[in-house]
Parts: sequence; structure tokens; C-alpha cells
Amino acid sequence: MIGIDLIKTSRMNRLIERFGDKTLLKFLSNDEISLVKNYKTAAGFWAAKEAFSKALGVGIGSECNFHDITIYKTGKGAPKLKLSHKLIEKFKIQDSSLSITHDGEYAIAVVVVEFLAATDEIE
Repeated sequence: MIGIDLIKTSRMNRLIERFGDKTLLKFLSNDEISLVKNYKTAAGFWAAKEAFSKALGVGIGSECNFHDITIYKTGKGAPKLKLSHKLIEKFKIQDSSLSITHDGEYAIAVVVVEFLAATDEIE
């Protein structure tokens, strides 16, 4: 399944200016916060987590929350996803891929999730 999300980076900037680190702690771990260079990076991480939840078909909520998804970077700087055992087991996730890009005032993320077994039949 594929998930995509788009966020206007100025929205994230306003949240950080208004609420400071509380904004970041709502959806990022301390390790992820250490990777955030600025509000545009934070917006990209938000979009990545939203895109992942959309690929699952559930959105952010009780079945998949922001802290079930962790973003880290490879040695070459590519973003990757680490998932909670809860998500892996519940959704039978085999693998995932993530791409984040920024253009002007927008951050966009695309996630592909591979499942061990089909979770929904094609209608």
C-alpha cells in the first residue's frame, strides 16, 4: 500500500513558535528531535508519519499513533522507518520505504508498506 501526505511548512513553524518543544514531543522521540534541523525538517517528519498511517489505511489514532513510528537516517542521510512491534504484528508488515521532499513552503512524504499477507481484498 502507498500513503502520501503534504504539509505547508509554515504551519509547523507556527506550532513550534507557539508551543516550542511541546510541539515536537507530541509526534517525535528525543532521537528524532536530534535529527530536526529546522521547522521544515519537522514538517517532513510529520508528513512521513501521516503518510505511513495512511498506507496502513487507519490514519493517526488508537491503531497507529505517532510514537509507534520512528524516523531515523542511514549513514548516507536517507530517511528510514522503525516501527513498533505492535504495528508489525497487528498489520503483518514485512517492509516499508520512505521518501521525504521539500519544495518551497511544502513538505511531502510518500510511504510504501509491504505486508506479509493481504490485509484487504480488492473490491
